Formats: sequence, C-alpha cells, structure tokens
Amino acid sequence: MKPILIIKTGETFPSIKAQYGDFDDWIISGMQLPSDMFLVVPAYLGVPLPPIDTVSAAIITGSHSMVTDSEIWSENSAVWLSEAVDKKSVFPILGICYGHQLLAHAMGGKVGFHDKGREIGTATITKNREANDDPLFSSLPSEFSAHVSHSQSVISVPHGATILAHNSFESCHAFVLNDGVWGVQFHPEFTEDIVKAYILEHEQNILKEGNDPEQILASVRYASCGKILLRRFYDFVCG
Repeated sequence: MKPILIIKTGETFPSIKAQYGDFDDWIISGMQLPSDMFLVVPAYLGVPLPPIDTVSAAIITGSHSMVTDSEIWSENSAVWLSEAVDKKSVFPILGICYGHQLLAHAMGGKVGFHDKGREIGTATITKNREANDDPLFSSLPSEFSAHVSHSQSVISVPHGATILAHNSFESCHAFVLNDGVWGVQFHPEFTEDIVKAYILEHEQNILKEGNDPEQILASVRYASCGKILLRRFYDFVCG
C-alpha cells in the first residue's frame, strides 16, 4: 500500500510539543498504525507536496495559522487538494480543523472568523441525518463528545458538499464531498491532556473574551469517537 500523506500545516506550541509531540504524532497515534505507513510533509515550511499518484490518501493537520491569511504554502496546498478532489477516481482526504477549512477553501467554500469567537474544550457534536449512511460517521452515536480549539470556521461549504454534523456553536462541524473527501472542524486526534494544555496556553485570550478557563477545563471529558473516526478513515482508504 502506498503511504498515507500527512500534510503538516503547522506546529503546536513548544511546551505542548515537548510533552506530547506534534499534530502528526497525534494523528498517527490515534490511527493506531506504525509510523512507516505515513509520509509527513511540512507544507508550512514550503516543502512541495508529492505527486498525487504516489500516495494512497491525505490527511491535513490543524495549524495556528489562519486560512484567510492566504500564505503561499497554504494556497499551493489548496491547489494540490483541488486537483486531488477532481481526480476521476476517489482519492480519500481528511481535513482536520485548519485542514477542514483549507479543504473547503480549496473547493470554493468560504472561511472566516466565527462571530462568536473561540470554541475550545470538549464540545457535544450532533450528527445530521445525512451522516447515518456515511462511511466515517455512521458508527458514531447521534451525539458525541469531541475536543475543539479554533477561532475560524467554514462559513459556507463548497458546492456539492453535505454537512454531516453540527452543534450550537458551529453550523458545520463536518462535511463530506465526492463520497470520500471529509473535513472535520473538531480534533479527533486530541486527547484530554492535549486539549487541557491548549486551554492553559490560551488562558489569557479566553479571559479577554469574557469566558472562564477554569470552567472550560472542568468541562473537559473523555472523547472516544475521535479514534473511531480516524480508524474508519483508514478502513475506507483500504477499501
């Protein structure tokens, strides 16, 4: 099997990286697969992405960058993604947080800052009816917990995309396009410890936004569905 490409769109905070690793490490761990099954490309450093036909699928990581900044590496990645989606045969793609937004942007959707500010902590996500037949979401309960940390969102999905999940904060927490291309705003690769570390890193921003970081920390809870979703993506890649 060709390697699964991880398009790395940034690094986590140094303090978190030193203790828990980085975005790509969490994805590989969540999928419970050996690291040699993946090709990690740091696109955010300007490293070119490989030819599409040399990899079996692509996963796009989260980032501290903003899609609306239209950085050169990000726009180049968007072009690669649009070409991958437009392939005649299905090329599986999973975009996470920034990756979710970048994927939507690449395919003609709209991304911007959320009018309610930041969503961070553990959120309750509700599946839409359309998710019941989806290869990734069908096995998840109608409501599930997921870890979140973002201030930008997909404001409008690409033409032809189906919204699979939402909550009271986010109208599009997941979408699918072309029966094999997914974006998820939440972080299936986060653990409780990682999302707690993010809350602590953003403590001053949370306070400035009028929210209580201690209350958000206390609400963090176990979220098992992330690993299920990651594993289902691998099963889909394998056919």
